[in-house]
Amino acid sequence: MSVFRTKIEGVPQFVSYFAPVHRAMLQLGGEATPKQVYAYISEHEGLTSEDLAQVNQNGRPTFENRAAWARFYMTKAGWMYSPKHGIWALTEQGKQTAEITEAQAIAMFNNVATQLKGHEDEVEAPKDHVQPESTQYWFVGAMWGNGKGDQTSRFLHEGIWQNGYKDKFADQVHSIKPGDRIAIKATFARKHRTPFNNNGKMVSAMRIKAIGTVIHNHGDGRTVDVVWDSIATPREWYFYTYRTTITRARVEDEVLARRLVAFTFEGAEQDYAFFMAQPYWRDRFTVADDAVLDGEPSSDCEEELVELEQVPPVVVYGVADIVAEGCFVPEAELHSMLKRWAEKKNLILQGPPGTGKTWLAQRLAKALIGQKNLPDEQLRVVQFHPALSYEDFVRGYRPSGDGRLTLTDGLFLQVVQAAIAQPDVEHVLIIEEINRGNPAQVLGEMLTLLECSKRSRADAMELAYSKSRGEKVYVPANLYVIGTMNVADRSLALVDLALRRRFAFMNLSPNLNSAWQQWCSDKGMDATTIDHIQTRIAELNQEIAADRALGAQFQIGHSYVTPHVPVADPQAWFEDVIHSEIGPLLNEYWFDTPERADDAVARLLKQV
Repeated sequence: MSVFRTKIEGVPQFVSYFAPVHRAMLQLGGEATPKQVYAYISEHEGLTSEDLAQVNQNGRPTFENRAAWARFYMTKAGWMYSPKHGIWALTEQGKQTAEITEAQAIAMFNNVATQLKGHEDEVEAPKDHVQPESTQYWFVGAMWGNGKGDQTSRFLHEGIWQNGYKDKFADQVHSIKPGDRIAIKATFARKHRTPFNNNGKMVSAMRIKAIGTVIHNHGDGRTVDVVWDSIATPREWYFYTYRTTITRARVEDEVLARRLVAFTFEGAEQDYAFFMAQPYWRDRFTVADDAVLDGEPSSDCEEELVELEQVPPVVVYGVADIVAEGCFVPEAELHSMLKRWAEKKNLILQGPPGTGKTWLAQRLAKALIGQKNLPDEQLRVVQFHPALSYEDFVRGYRPSGDGRLTLTDGLFLQVVQAAIAQPDVEHVLIIEEINRGNPAQVLGEMLTLLECSKRSRADAMELAYSKSRGEKVYVPANLYVIGTMNVADRSLALVDLALRRRFAFMNLSPNLNSAWQQWCSDKGMDATTIDHIQTRIAELNQEIAADRALGAQFQIGHSYVTPHVPVADPQAWFEDVIHSEIGPLLNEYWFDTPERADDAVARLLKQV
């Protein structure tokens, strides 16, 4: 019987694909591309030409999507993993099992229990997450909120580690395998009596309280069994720290992570001079001749961050908050933007003037990170302009205080260094008016390194200006770029195909919808004036869009007619907007036929 029509009772149909995917992987040697797996299933699992022709609403073959969902669940259950992008592989557990039974498939599905937001055949299966099969190193918190406090003693006594959240970090916990190493850490900041000269500035630190080896994953997204090693005295590590509840050290990709692992699990000493020499920390702490001091570090003036991830001192921010602050884009579209940005890493909001591109970019950044108030170094903003060069933005020679030229990192490399130094939090760079400069010239090699599939040290490249022989740079996966683009300004540079291929593009258009009407009403505008503005602007935009010399990209955005403060006299307010903002813009549009601009202004003012 065709696997396409096989259905295990009580679970989604893709659960029937667990065994076929497993058989395909065994026959293909335990490692294969998705296409090879799909080809094997189509040839050996009884699929007919009619089965193969079925596609979902996204145009993807239904059987492929089911097989991809099967791979997703089998990965979460520890049967498969992805050693690199575009490759599926069986873990040792997967290799040692001859056949997956229906009972095993059902148990696997129930243990992972990911909620589908829509029909199983229509929701796209998640992309493969690169995860090494070899031993992984996890750094986890033990401080629970709601007055429960530090759970370290309980964890050591019961031989477990447990995620304090029921609705967060489950995916990471599912990824922990028997044999992985685990360390309980507490993150804090220290200002005085550090074992190096920090010039009295706060430095991030991490106290390693316990280390152990995982022997069993309960599969509930919360609990793993651990054999804890005895550790006489907690050790303190500086600079490169993790704040979230659970973080995997990316030893396969980052030398800083490898040094942390050696310190934590192998007893190596931390080389403070090495970290102080890294640009991110070198710029914050001046290294004096007596950089490494004698004496034991103390807790004087120590500011405990009390496991930031377990008792978050931040205001959570999401799509609902964007809408509440005056966004007229439907929530479903905002979720789609965030999803596409998270996948592509790079996003551009494009649209006519006045459609709120910059305003929305700043709020999407907060929603992506999930917090309202972001540190300056976590959210950076820059505007491209014709005079901006590669030497300004990436790296170039600049005059120094002694009159000589010094090779200096620009804003982009500063952002890259901050993201590498804080690998467990997202960093965002907003580029306003990205096509007002020459993106290809300003970005240089970064245009290649920005690509979502090249966000690792393995894809690092040498720059045009190197600070040392053989120096290579890469863009980390936790750096997200969002740009804005005014599609109406003809003076701006055309966007080349290389940039378009590396960015996802989202269109914003004038949005005088019910949400806009409600916003105006809340600002004191009467229904008559709101309807008048909506009608007149819609008519004007139709005329602009129909003009062959202009087009839809020159329409008047809703920002022009959206009040930001309560309006005492709505008619007078709209008249002021027409005379001071919309009228001058129309005169610019129809500079060769000023009477047409005058007629358009007169129609806007009519019956005001």
